[in-house]
Amino acid sequence: MPHPEVASHPILALESAKAFEAALFGGDAALEWEAMSRAGRAIAAAVLRDALEAGGLSGSVRVLVLCGKGNNAGDALVAAHAILSGNPRASCDVLFAFGPRALRPLALRAWREVSIAIPGRVRSVDSAGVAPAYDLCIGGIFGYQFRPPLTDEVRAVIAAASAARIRFRAAVDLPSGLDEPGAFRADFTYATGSVKAPSVGSPNAGRLRYLDLGFFGSPAVAKFDSGEGDRVLLPAILDGLRGLRPASSDKRSQGHLAILGGSTRYPGSVLLATRAALRSGAGLVTAMVPASLVPAFAAQAPEAMWVGLPETSAGELALSGLAPALAGAERATAIAVGPGLGKGAETHALVKAFLSACAVPLVIDADGLQPDLVRAGKAPRILTPHAGELLRISGGLGLAELARSLPGVVVAKGPVTRICAGQAVYHGLFGGPVLARGGSGDLLAGLAGGLLAQEPGDPLGGACRAVLWHAMASDALARAHGQAAVHTAQVLDFLPHALRESESCPPR
Repeated sequence: MPHPEVASHPILALESAKAFEAALFGGDAALEWEAMSRAGRAIAAAVLRDALEAGGLSGSVRVLVLCGKGNNAGDALVAAHAILSGNPRASCDVLFAFGPRALRPLALRAWREVSIAIPGRVRSVDSAGVAPAYDLCIGGIFGYQFRPPLTDEVRAVIAAASAARIRFRAAVDLPSGLDEPGAFRADFTYATGSVKAPSVGSPNAGRLRYLDLGFFGSPAVAKFDSGEGDRVLLPAILDGLRGLRPASSDKRSQGHLAILGGSTRYPGSVLLATRAALRSGAGLVTAMVPASLVPAFAAQAPEAMWVGLPETSAGELALSGLAPALAGAERATAIAVGPGLGKGAETHALVKAFLSACAVPLVIDADGLQPDLVRAGKAPRILTPHAGELLRISGGLGLAELARSLPGVVVAKGPVTRICAGQAVYHGLFGGPVLARGGSGDLLAGLAGGLLAQEPGDPLGGACRAVLWHAMASDALARAHGQAAVHTAQVLDFLPHALRESESCPPR
């Protein structure tokens, strides 16, 4: 079953998605049109928001829409209509894979509405009439009804679009053709109403985004949410961080995180983790690092309590620091171990002894992610491995098996980050290339530790909140400054933005 505090929806197999929509609409064309209208408007809003990472879409925007026969074509046409309605200088070419006469009733209605409402700025073209360049392409040829292989006529349509210079490529629900040769390749795929399983991790999907249309609030589809299997995290998981804190709060009531890490070879990692913990809302943060690092670090993050520990000749934490490390962590409600540690044998021995003695919940990251260390002691734990570290500690176990064997929560970092405590697997669909930088994982470890310190009885909830908050902040950073000319620590400045944004269900 899903954790009761983890706001999430199921990821549906294609046949389940088809049955889901049949149960939801019951063949009622009015309900289907309302849903298509909401989906199209939500896609338009999401495209305009996400395109800010590439400079935005404004002025004389040229749009290309690839249409099939059914609802995906209708969604794409409604999205184009919304974009053109908001920009009087925008224009749109529509390329029908099977011709406009093949459109099903709702898609035909969407085509007629945009054609009539915006005369002179919308035209139908064939493959030969595709322009050399567009600002936006919206792919809506196939949805979950697609069955391979792609026909020659559809390949020709996609090839014509692929040959054009296009700044931003968006797919509706699934990239048309999925992973078949010649399929549409998107920068972003917008899953409307539910996430369809084949789009998760598809190389042609680009960055997958879930547009929650409120479908799962209907009793008619309750049977499709068993609470098990793969699930997608919702921004509502952060609602508890958005509200007011009790007026009687003091620093001791908001959690105390202790961090053990750092070395002279990797000094920045533990500083980044500490700075993230300070922005997590934790009341107290104690950072235990090699003594030589304390003066510089205390000047950069004076809000933390810096404890200098003995260090080896290699500049890593020495075994003789075990007693002061345990003393420094004595009052903590959670502990984060690993950022910047290094891999020396003496440091390894220190960390193993430290973890074996810990009674409060842990976050283990980076060099702490060693097969014996992640299993040392009995305290609940969150592990935050990237793909290589996951392979190292898993011993051949799958994600759920690894989480159950600890026991603990495993955060498998990647383009789509997965979080598992041994049952449901929660997917975070925010974040992007901005996080493909050194130090991003240190920020996540600090955030996860700070949130765990505030709610030590909820490691899974803390891990999920940390993943989503970290990723949403990185998206806000990319929209404000682009993907290239930024640095990792800037993500911290966008944590407040992420809490104030609404990325959930669009208005009716």
